[in-house]
Amino acid sequence: MGAGRFAPSPSGPLHLGNLRTAILAWLFARSTQREFLLRIEDLDRVRSGAETTQIAELASLGIDFDGDMLRQSDRLPIYLEAVERLKARGLVYECYCSRKDIAEAGSAPHAAPGAYPGTCRNLSASERSAKAQNRPAALRLRSEVNEFSVHDELFGDYTGAVDDFVLVRNDGAPAYNLAVVVDDAFSSIDQVVRGDDLLSSAPRQAYLATLLGHPIPSYAHVQLALNAKGQRLAKRDGAVTLEEITEQGVHPANVVAVLLESLGLPSTSLQAALEAFDPANLPREPWIVEPENIVQQLMPRASGN
Repeated sequence: MGAGRFAPSPSGPLHLGNLRTAILAWLFARSTQREFLLRIEDLDRVRSGAETTQIAELASLGIDFDGDMLRQSDRLPIYLEAVERLKARGLVYECYCSRKDIAEAGSAPHAAPGAYPGTCRNLSASERSAKAQNRPAALRLRSEVNEFSVHDELFGDYTGAVDDFVLVRNDGAPAYNLAVVVDDAFSSIDQVVRGDDLLSSAPRQAYLATLLGHPIPSYAHVQLALNAKGQRLAKRDGAVTLEEITEQGVHPANVVAVLLESLGLPSTSLQAALEAFDPANLPREPWIVEPENIVQQLMPRASGN
């Protein structure tokens, strides 16, 4: 069988929401006898030392991985080769729009809100040459569909917009939607488990996979951990990283227990949770984390260690 994966960006320590998703990805993979792989998505935000910290944090929770770790920054030529294959089929064009340009242009008729309006789709050679004097070009996919459907294990059938999304940014870096598709295919990843904030990206990525001749993976977009205001957890929320919590005397095993409880699973160990794991029983609502209370909730457990 194929593989599942956890793919953090090395922008800082992992917070409780990241760790909860990592546990879920591990449970999905192990319960289906798949390999479980680690990929470092370091094409964008990178903080010195964060990769080492994240790997250590995952190990301290008992999450194990198979095979070699993949690091996206080592694979730039491979992403660009995929773009060349699309170019050869006339499926790539240069775009000179800034974010401000796109926001002010609005959406094309019948396009989804926020979709790229196609401003640079049909520029003449002279128009491209003129625009290139002022701004480097990004490369966009010349999409042949407006929407695409995927199946998600938790959300069911999902149809989302597919616009002419960016493949290569104007600084020359491969874009997220391109890199993840190429990497998943390279690693035989056929199960993608990640936060539900990325559900809307799945149709774009699945469509791109078909264009590149890759199979579409199975998806499971899991509920996020949110703060009391209903926002994604962030550093500003306080003691929500493993590092911050363990510095106050809490053992990582106790953190695992709380994360498993939030999923309705046995909290004694990852192995016990694996034996009881059934995706159909996972919570369908976000986990609300109140950072000011999380350490207090964990301290009684810590005293038993």
